Amino acid sequence: MELLHLHASDFPTRHHSLSKPTTTAHHRLLSLFFPNRPTRVTALRSSSPKACAVEVPGGGKMVIELVGAFNDLTDRMKVLSTSSSGLLFKSLKFSIPVLQSSPLTPDGRSPLSKALSIAMLLADLQMDAEVISAGILREVLEVSELSLHEIRSQIGSATAHLVHESMRVKNFASRVDVLDDHNAAALRKFCLTYYDIRALILDLALKLDMMRHLGHLPRYQQQIISLQVMKIYAPLAHAVGTTYISLELEDLSFQYLFPYSYLYVDTWLRSQESGGISLIDSYKDNLLQSLKADPLLAELVDDISVKGRYKSRYSTMKKLLKDGRRPEDVNDVLGLRVVLNPKPGDNALEAGEKACYRAHEIIQSMWKEIPSRTKDYIARPKGNGYKSLHMAVDVSDIARTRPLMEIQIRTTEMDRLAIGGMASHSLYKAGLTDPEEAKRLKTIMLAAAELAALRLKDFPSANHKGIEFDERDRVFRLLDKNGDGKISIEELTEVIEELGAPGEDAHDMMLLLDSNSDGSLSSDEFQMFQKQVEMVRNLEDRDDEYKKILDEKLHMEDDSGLIQVYNKEFGNRLVS
Repeated sequence: MELLHLHASDFPTRHHSLSKPTTTAHHRLLSLFFPNRPTRVTALRSSSPKACAVEVPGGGKMVIELVGAFNDLTDRMKVLSTSSSGLLFKSLKFSIPVLQSSPLTPDGRSPLSKALSIAMLLADLQMDAEVISAGILREVLEVSELSLHEIRSQIGSATAHLVHESMRVKNFASRVDVLDDHNAAALRKFCLTYYDIRALILDLALKLDMMRHLGHLPRYQQQIISLQVMKIYAPLAHAVGTTYISLELEDLSFQYLFPYSYLYVDTWLRSQESGGISLIDSYKDNLLQSLKADPLLAELVDDISVKGRYKSRYSTMKKLLKDGRRPEDVNDVLGLRVVLNPKPGDNALEAGEKACYRAHEIIQSMWKEIPSRTKDYIARPKGNGYKSLHMAVDVSDIARTRPLMEIQIRTTEMDRLAIGGMASHSLYKAGLTDPEEAKRLKTIMLAAAELAALRLKDFPSANHKGIEFDERDRVFRLLDKNGDGKISIEELTEVIEELGAPGEDAHDMMLLLDSNSDGSLSSDEFQMFQKQVEMVRNLEDRDDEYKKILDEKLHMEDDSGLIQVYNKEFGNRLVS
């Protein structure tokens, strides 16, 4: 396991004219970069009996949360305009003070953590900034007395409309008393026909987040919610093209509805691993290495990605029970998808197809192909325009017979069109049986996305003329409101006051970050601050990850309450 190594150079060491940070500055620095750690007024070892470390103001902590959350979200978004950046930044700035001061949610999380989890889901789905902002603001409405009118005036009418639509979608499942197959299909059709499609995707992200944290509810409530998700929301997720959400919703619902059946299927799928190592990860890494090492392929493409997946537990269960297959006949337990990005140029289309066939040859040299399972949808595309090369290979070895592994090979453009085509086809599974109706809905979906893109399109800006910035300078540009290439104390004070903290907090933050003592923050100084924010957020994630692993390996049952005692003692020791 790779462990994180920290170096003194990872933290700032200059504090204006001081040769080393004073204890006061040191405590402020620690508290600033560990915002969740308890703080208290602490006596200093100083010649002055009155010297003490004041508690770091909350404004700095909120700026850290603002910068970290903004960077996490924008790093996941492939298309991001200046307008999109501004909307996300404004929404986070509006929401963070409200969410940070609100009590924990029923599942034990902070409202801010929940809102950001939903926002990350939407960013991974490549939703636009309006949908992501609406996902954050939905939680603001849940935990505060703020109104849609305030959201409209502070953030914008388009985002407020999405929040309103998502509130409408929220309770549509309660329109029927009996959730049988007929009523479920009717509800899905109603939802697809009468609700804003982007609000529906937002609601699906909310449902997935809820299902991931369902353990705090009584058993009967878990089953009722899981039945709704299985019957209505998982098929809807499939219908609108969010396939991975659909699969996870199915698996989570399956786990709560039929826990013992899930355990059997899960155990069988895990048995396909060897020595605790995921087979799919091993195959994926080997294939990617072979593809990147091929000189002929390197001449045709400038990027190669290989995605791997195990078959979902629910889908496996259906094939074993509904289709009556034997375990050895469930052939797509393992699956890889190769996506090739051809080099730009007039012959990019031809180069992309050549690259697919070259990848096919490389795979044939690695594993035994099953000819009867090969389907060439590049030479003979499907009726809806779907193009891809499908094959199955035998990955069994001398020690063990394994199910066949399915591999799809396509270009980035084929992959993009495949998702759109699948969305059109999958609408039938959501309750729309009329092909023209499905086609009309797909047109509406595309129109909604295009309208959002038009609203968020970049317009010429008078700011930052003649100054070059890289992608990591988005936050810097948003804070540098007059575009002079530096963040002044007045600009820093303004953003801290907008976050609901006293403006005086800006002076403490400037003291920590202004390494050349010129009274402002340059792009380089702010970049260093962002690196520190990213490092500390990674530390917290790693700690959670390590805690889970150690809990499994050490079996630390806390019946005695010792961990809570040690945790409190450790927390007190950190701030002393």
